[in-house]
Amino acid sequence: MPYAPADRAYYDADSHIMELPDFLKAYADPDLRDEIPEVSYSASIVTDEEVAVIVGQGNRHSPAHVAEQIALGDRLIEKSKEIQALGAFNAADRSVAMDLLGFRKQLVFATHSVAMPFSPSSKLEPRLRYGAARAHNRHMAAFCQADPRLLGVAVVPLDDPALALEELEFALKAGLKAAWVPHRPCGDRSPGHVDLDPFWARLAETGTPFLLHVGGAPLQLAKAWMNNGRPPTKDWLGGGENLRTKDIALLHEGPEQFLTMMVLDGVLERHPTLRGASVELGAGWVPELLRRLDWVVKHWSRNDENLQRLRRTPSEQITQQLAFTPFVFEEVGAFIDQSNPDLYLFSSDYPHIEGGRNPIGRFETALGDRPAAVRDKFYAENFLRIFPEAA
Repeated sequence: MPYAPADRAYYDADSHIMELPDFLKAYADPDLRDEIPEVSYSASIVTDEEVAVIVGQGNRHSPAHVAEQIALGDRLIEKSKEIQALGAFNAADRSVAMDLLGFRKQLVFATHSVAMPFSPSSKLEPRLRYGAARAHNRHMAAFCQADPRLLGVAVVPLDDPALALEELEFALKAGLKAAWVPHRPCGDRSPGHVDLDPFWARLAETGTPFLLHVGGAPLQLAKAWMNNGRPPTKDWLGGGENLRTKDIALLHEGPEQFLTMMVLDGVLERHPTLRGASVELGAGWVPELLRRLDWVVKHWSRNDENLQRLRRTPSEQITQQLAFTPFVFEEVGAFIDQSNPDLYLFSSDYPHIEGGRNPIGRFETALGDRPAAVRDKFYAENFLRIFPEAA
């Protein structure tokens, strides 16, 4: 019997590949291969020794290890984590994992291979930034192509609008189902800059959502914020991403800024069929975002001509076009009460440890006595609004 109960459909808005060192190099253009770095686990809970053993076995787990993972059955999500997880990097094993998890569909994100495509450095040459993105997207498409339950997520840097549109076209032809964009300024532009309008228009035209995700901007605060005159705390706290106490407390600032620009610059207004989601970036900030943007537009539109063009309130735009994944430890039921049930998505974060051992159980506790209709939206219907082709 699979982990997900059979009483309703479950659509997973967050899962990951745990890339092996050659993830980018193996799929990079030949003339760039020497300049594309190997994927590094140096700042990870995964040890170099673990990776070396897997590489030494031909980039696969041993048959005995795979058998042990399969034998976990519906406890797979509880015990199978990080690079040792079933299907962490092997597509055939991932299909077996999906049988055991029981999710109808699952978005698949990278973990460690986006450092070069999403680097905030203005000194990184476009040919390397977009060359690394192309290598990632080729590999992600190959990983997901055999199992329609796996919805591969492309990475598309927005620093160069023309190259971003070119990479989006490649991702669409490769069969990838969403575009992960970095939640930081797009080079020296807002995401609402007119130069990027063709990119958003193409997403809207093709019904392809854009996604924000942890790792799409620098994870850690500037060092000065950590300097409090006291001995440093332990740096690595575990999980797929190295988020320390102060980092996680302010993680919402990047996606909140990005989506605020998408509203105030009129992107969602101009492209009402554009869909997007903020994934693994928390959701406790969402109810206040709706309230704040509504009063900003109401009062500042008296003097801001750009805001006078909006025909829907920000809260209407966000509810109709966006969605958000709460962390497993957040009180999603309270967020629903403070906003509305159309905004939030279930996610497992498989195989990262921060997804928890029983995400459905944790979310069920947070949903409490709210009706079945609210649960149906959280586990399935809101996902299908953002990804209608996943039905």
